[in-house]
Amino acid sequence: MSRTRLSTVVLDAPDAHKLAEFYQRLLGYVVRAEEPHWVLIGPPFEGTALAFETEPLYTPPVWPAGPGDQRMMVHLDIEVDDLAEETERAVELGARLADHQPQDDVRVLFDPAGHPFCLWVDLRRKPRL
Repeated sequence: MSRTRLSTVVLDAPDAHKLAEFYQRLLGYVVRAEEPHWVLIGPPFEGTALAFETEPLYTPPVWPAGPGDQRMMVHLDIEVDDLAEETERAVELGARLADHQPQDDVRVLFDPAGHPFCLWVDLRRKPRL
């Protein structure tokens, strides 16, 4: 039986390199490959990668969406240890905090291209001593 695994999530953007740089800094990923209109980043050794493709006609989604709005097709959930600290860092890197925040243990942000993503903490985990 052949092996199947998710290797990459691809996001369209008006500028693939600019968006890749944001996520590279946010996640600590490295560039694995790049072309003029496409960039692949991922963890330094193994793991699911993110790719970014320049799409000149890209329209950012609206969240929360209303009737007739461009809806998001996918979003990234990024687990963090300190929600306040990582939210502040993401904003410093170029993210924008969403006006609507539906949960206490999640922060919804928009990346520089307008893709929604979530930072979240696992409240089930016990604090480390």
